[in-house]
This record gives sequence, structure tokens and C-alpha cells, in this order.
Amino acid sequence: MKSPIYFDNAATTAIAPEVVQAMLPFLNEHYGNPSSVYSLGRDTRAAIETARKTIAQILNAQTSEIVFTSCGTEANNMAIKGAVIYHQVKRIITSPIEHHCVIHIADYLKEFHQVKIEYVQLLSDGMVDLEHLESLLKDNQDKTLVSLMYANNEIGNLLDFEKVSQLCKTHQALFHSDTVQAFGHFPIDVQKVEVDFLSASAHKFHGPKGIGFLYQKKKSKVASFLHGGGQERGYRAGTENVYGIVGLGKAAELAYQHLEKDRQYIQSIKDYFKEQLLANFKDIQFNGHSKNSLFTVLNVSFPENDAASMLLFNLDIEGICASGGSACNSGASTGSHVIDAIRPNSNRINIRFSFSKYNHLSEVDVVIQVLKKYFS
Repeated sequence: MKSPIYFDNAATTAIAPEVVQAMLPFLNEHYGNPSSVYSLGRDTRAAIETARKTIAQILNAQTSEIVFTSCGTEANNMAIKGAVIYHQVKRIITSPIEHHCVIHIADYLKEFHQVKIEYVQLLSDGMVDLEHLESLLKDNQDKTLVSLMYANNEIGNLLDFEKVSQLCKTHQALFHSDTVQAFGHFPIDVQKVEVDFLSASAHKFHGPKGIGFLYQKKKSKVASFLHGGGQERGYRAGTENVYGIVGLGKAAELAYQHLEKDRQYIQSIKDYFKEQLLANFKDIQFNGHSKNSLFTVLNVSFPENDAASMLLFNLDIEGICASGGSACNSGASTGSHVIDAIRPNSNRINIRFSFSKYNHLSEVDVVIQVLKKYFS
């Protein structure tokens, strides 16, 4: 069977072979519970702390500020709910194009904790309107959390991370950022750009699924909302996912060792794909900012026609993996809330293609030829 062309790396990435090799000993001989006092347990405890140190060094953070979670969604929940419960946040400012885990947390806190939710306006290209954000921060005395993602998972827009950090600091607001699409792709230094909470997930940068982490600034820490044992230094109860944590640490190490090389290579694939689309098809548009965008993501807007309405299905038949939006929303009957926010009432067909270091320019040529069947 022919291998698929995998252009859905924003949904998940292939695990790097080096990561698999790093994990295998902890699936076999190193199986001790890290809370045990004997050597078999101490070995796994040491592996967890080595991974924690790796993440902390990448972020220029303290190891005590890193909490391992099951995924980015859990990390976002822990930060946002924790800010309300433990820091008396009464108002959350977010955007209509955040990941659903953030939007749904906000809805929950509004209904059950009477938290005021305000949405910052977007510019026509989907960028956050920073002037409106500043006016919202000036306009209220309630304890506020700003939750804005670093890189949008559907259209790739990048937040002005430093500017938002400065605004939050000026107006004494807590700042949380979902960096699930950014960590592993961009350098982040929490000493240079202050952020109270930051979340990431290993499977977005060639690590295993089911493991992520939350960075929580020392002065902004929240308590666990999982109650049980004292794992993760009391910040998350439950036996640790040792092999997942080891895989996360190794994947992060590899990502930051080859950051610029991988960025240039992946950007070349995105640029070539964009050029070929414009050269071969009429009325092609792109969703999101043209330049200030994640190099792994290209969201393409195709004109409506009878064949295009089944485009994702037809691409799948041809062995091409792409998506219409967030993988976490697959199976839903509604379209992308991100596209609806920036292109309301549009009948165009929007497909997200996303790339990794394991893709090749030749795969772009194959996809272009397949698309020609539906847009001649």
C-alpha cells in the first residue's frame, strides 16, 4: 500500500525515531513507579526530572515551574480554571479564534463561576486588534486573565507575544498563552517575555500523544484540580506518564537543536505550495496573515463548486491527508469557528495543509495534480 501524503501536521506529527528509541527502555525494563523509594522507582523519577530540566532550560524557566500534563487541553484547563479559583480572576479576555478548549473553559466559567468573558476584536486578516485589547484592559478594575494563543492552529496567525505581555504587565493582568502550535517551532524565553501560564503538547513537535506540560510562573502558580497523591510536586495528582514524559523531553531537545534548519526547510515547502497554487488555479485565496504566520500552516480557500464540496473526502481517497480545521473538532457538523470569525457567511471551501520536516517538495507536486481534477 502506498504511503499517504501527510499534510496535516498541525493535527499531529509523526514520532521521531530518536524519540521512540528514548521511550523504549521505559516501556520495557525501567517500569518502576517513580514514587517508589527503591532503585527501580528512582530510575524513572530521575528520567522525569531530566525531561523537566530540558523543558525548563528551553524556556529559561525554573524546573519547579514545569508541570507535566496529559495534553495541551489539560494544561489550558489547569491554567485558566486555576486563575479563577486561586487568583480570584473575575474577568477573562480572550479571542473568538482560540482553540475550543479555551473557548469552552471560558463558557463554563461564565456559567458556573460568574466570570465575565470579553472577546478582543480581530482585524480583517484574523490578527488580534491590540488597540482594542489595550482599551479592554484599561476599562475595568476586575482581576483579569488574558488568554491568547501564540500561533493559531487553523490559519497560523502569530500573536505579538511581547506586546501582549507588556500590556498585561502594565495593567496588572495575568497572561496565559496556548503555545501548542508554537513550542518546538519558535524560541520562547520567559525571562525576556513574561507570561504567567504557557501550555504545550508533545505530539505537535514529533513527540508522543497523551503528554504535555504547563509552565506556571512561580508567583502565579495554581493548585491541582486532580486530587489524590502528591505527584508533580503536589500540582497534579496521579501516577506520571513516564515514557510519555521521556518522549516529550527528547522531542523538545531535538526540536530546539535543529530549530532554524527545520524552519527554513518547512518554510520552503509552504512557499513552494503557495506558489504552485497561485500558478495553477484561478481565484485561490489564503486565510490568515500573509507574512506574520506559522511556517507549518497554510490555510487555502478554494472557490465553491460541486466537486469542491467533497474535497477533503476526495483528497483522502487519493491518499492525501489534510483537514478543514482543528482535529479536535473532527466529526462535528458545524464548520470552522475560526473561518467563520474572519470570513462570515462565506461559501468557499477552506482546507488546512500543514507541514513538517518529514515532508518533501515532490509531495506538493502530487497534491497539485490531484487538485487539478477538481479545479480545472
